[in-house]
Amino acid sequence: MYTALRLQRKLRSGEAEVIVVSPDPYMTYQPFLPEAAAGNISPRHVVVPLRRVLEKCTIIIGEATAIDHSRRTATLKTLASEEEEGDGTVEITYDELVLAPGSVSRTLPVPGLAEHGIGFKTVEEAIGLRNHVIEQMDIASSTRDPAIRSAALTFVFVGGGYAGVEALAELEDMARYASRYYHNIKADDLKWILVEATDRILPEVGDEMGRYAVRELRARNIDVRLETRLDSCEDRVAVLSDGARFRTRTVVWTAGVKPHPVLAASGLPLNGRGRLKCAATLAVEGTGHAWGAGDAAAVPDLTADKAGALCAPNAQHAVRQAGVLAANIVASLRDEPLQDYRHAYAGSVASLGLHKGVAHVYGRKLKGYPAWLMHRVYHLSRVPTFNRKARVLAEWTLSGLFKREIVSLGSLEHPRAEFELAAGGERPKDT
Repeated sequence: MYTALRLQRKLRSGEAEVIVVSPDPYMTYQPFLPEAAAGNISPRHVVVPLRRVLEKCTIIIGEATAIDHSRRTATLKTLASEEEEGDGTVEITYDELVLAPGSVSRTLPVPGLAEHGIGFKTVEEAIGLRNHVIEQMDIASSTRDPAIRSAALTFVFVGGGYAGVEALAELEDMARYASRYYHNIKADDLKWILVEATDRILPEVGDEMGRYAVRELRARNIDVRLETRLDSCEDRVAVLSDGARFRTRTVVWTAGVKPHPVLAASGLPLNGRGRLKCAATLAVEGTGHAWGAGDAAAVPDLTADKAGALCAPNAQHAVRQAGVLAANIVASLRDEPLQDYRHAYAGSVASLGLHKGVAHVYGRKLKGYPAWLMHRVYHLSRVPTFNRKARVLAEWTLSGLFKREIVSLGSLEHPRAEFELAAGGERPKDT
């Protein structure tokens, strides 16, 4: 989206047509997913509608299933594919190919994970997780079975990166607040477990801030288990590599990402981790008229001291790469020289719940309220469009004046359930 946005500004009228293929009609600002899950931000304001922002672009809602760059064609599966005759796919031609599909969750063959695991990469997953957590508290409050109650109030998060730590911290904050409205649930009754395979969490903020984050989470009675793996979650029992076993109805998987599968179907050169081999100009190496950026691209880090270093697959680089990529595509069309992407890593900020956070920015280390405030200010400045900035700021202001919302709208995930029940069907079972 960022590349297309800049292209539509740089291109002259009639100079080129920009076609954007996306599985969703919106772009998700992922750093706000934890706050959306906690109810601090409306889910509608975490996403940016493509048709409104990219007014001069052609938007196709679908996915690329195959790319034949030798023929300059892409095979797409759209929303109408199931209704159309034949295989339902459409083929489009292009002159310049830009691959920036991002990444998908990297799962492992853990028994029971596919059946019981919950991801945290989309706004749908974030809101579904919020509804699920509140629903578990409702289950615990209404049951007389201590085993069911214990399992409902035990929440296991796997992965100590940004997604896992921020999601756990925000949801724990929200659930602790919500517990005051339950007559038979106290904050201490909830058990939160963070499982991380390495010896630290939040490596992007450095060792010192990572250790502080561990102390902060443990001070809130969150069980942080380092150098530990999830071995199984079959039958709603989380089995860890250190021998611990927890009956739980909630296993959130945030243990890493992998390149989007479309890259493997593109036939373009990939590195050992499945990312596009790109030059500093963001052009795909050894291939003309193909470009990459973001999580999908292995771009040389020209500011690193170590030879052969690559830019980290994060939003800080992706957003800045989009500007250089758009400029280089326009320069290529006009036979002008290309520029190299160069950006020194500025640092990282992470939220640990309301008024709590850690930051390591331009060599300065912050924690607590200053880091949390920096986290909000930074991401407010980065979320696209003035419309979204204003709405997010308004919601933050209102949330500071009024009480949190603690309502579960899990029925939204099954909108036809009541009608089907009335028509003689069965009510969907909780998963």
